[in-house]
Amino acid sequence: MPETLQLGARALTLEDVILVARGNASVGITGAARERIARGRKRLEELLSRGERIYGVNTGVGGNVGISLAPEEMDLMQHNIVRHLSCATGQPLPSDVVRAATLLRVATFLTGASAVRPELVDALAALLNHRITPVVPRYGSVGASGDLMPSAYIARVLVGLGEVEFEGRRVPALDALQSSGLKPIRFASKEALALINGTTVMTAVAALLWEDAFRVLRALASAVALAIEATRSPALPFEPWVHELKGHPGQIALAAHMRHLLEGSGYTQPSGGQSCYSLRCVPQGLGQAWEALEDARPTLEREINSANDNPLIDPDTGVLYKAGNFYGGHIARLLDGWKLDFASMANWGNAVMAVLVDDRFNQGLPMNLTPHPGANMGFKGMQLSVTSLACAVRQMAGPSSIHSLPTEQYNQDVVSLGMHAAVTAMDALECVRHETAMVLLASVQAVDLRGGPAKLGRGSRAAYDSVRQLAAFQDKDRPMEHEVAAVAARITAGALETA
Repeated sequence: MPETLQLGARALTLEDVILVARGNASVGITGAARERIARGRKRLEELLSRGERIYGVNTGVGGNVGISLAPEEMDLMQHNIVRHLSCATGQPLPSDVVRAATLLRVATFLTGASAVRPELVDALAALLNHRITPVVPRYGSVGASGDLMPSAYIARVLVGLGEVEFEGRRVPALDALQSSGLKPIRFASKEALALINGTTVMTAVAALLWEDAFRVLRALASAVALAIEATRSPALPFEPWVHELKGHPGQIALAAHMRHLLEGSGYTQPSGGQSCYSLRCVPQGLGQAWEALEDARPTLEREINSANDNPLIDPDTGVLYKAGNFYGGHIARLLDGWKLDFASMANWGNAVMAVLVDDRFNQGLPMNLTPHPGANMGFKGMQLSVTSLACAVRQMAGPSSIHSLPTEQYNQDVVSLGMHAAVTAMDALECVRHETAMVLLASVQAVDLRGGPAKLGRGSRAAYDSVRQLAAFQDKDRPMEHEVAAVAARITAGALETA
């Protein structure tokens, strides 16, 4: 049975987000956090009782801020907020992203600064605990007042609108709530605005991509290690002394990982000539990607635990702040940087594949890695697919955050486009994952043509065995798309070196 994560006992970590999003852990809310939420709500009600004019509560939102609302219109506007934003498009976001985003909205409310009722937070947590996952299209956010549109698709489920994934089916939200013994709620003042106004969805994508990208990077390193052994290249370039002199932590870490993969190899040469860069310079060329992922943790965890909507109310003093913590600049920049790293990884995989299939460079292996060239094309087609994916990733690597356009009556005149960065980063990494699966298939084929797995290093042997569980030696041409998909799925599961 999935464990329960108590929210409010400490700051959330990336591992906590992954546990809820992918491990289906339930959530509870500590008494101290619940008291702080209630205190923030009380402060809002005190301001309203004094006749204060509060943005998004008794005024319109965005460019409508100059419009004052009558008391009987305040709750209606909260419901209309999610109604008018229900115009997103595109394929639904993955369910784990939506679960992560739901958790992150609860995390924001734990600060008490959003001034929502504890009942609203309980209702949001109940979606997680009953495995009710809103269906959220991917396009519609500009990442300025946060991820308004995708967050609205999550928020509207609380009032019984929209569709959800529930018990393996796509069903109306109201049906899922009723089947779970839950009732739709009614939004009180400020609550719909608090649900949509923040960096929730882009941060959810980034938190899960952090795990996924590490898995793809380690899988790519395994493919390169197998290629090094299949081409009988030197292991000397990965010695610690070399990388300590350079000093970059990511380079040092990736060099250590390569040594782990190649430990005990009977194929690698202790010295000798210099191999090509794709086999010799892995720590120097891809270590920055490793380092960027390591360095991302503080930024991601700060955003995960932040109060990121507007306006904010200090639950201790009652001071109201009209500001801009919803702006997604930090996450947009982070994701844009990762896209450059994904392009570097894609280029690297393409280079390794080119070395392996070309009998001018692969140290005596047959052309296209087929034992019977001529009528058989071997891995020629797979090289084409690898290059296609690498080119696709390079196109996606362009930064999203610089393409700001003014919108929403020039209220949102500069936008972060953090969700655009998130969607393109997701798509780019998916391409790199499948490309890496192909390079792994080519690398194990090369190992078998060289003499088999008996002389492989300990770490690379585990990767070899994992791939060979899913794909047999290619002695003659056959369709391999299902084997590519199976290896990619194993990378996704983080099981490549442990299967």
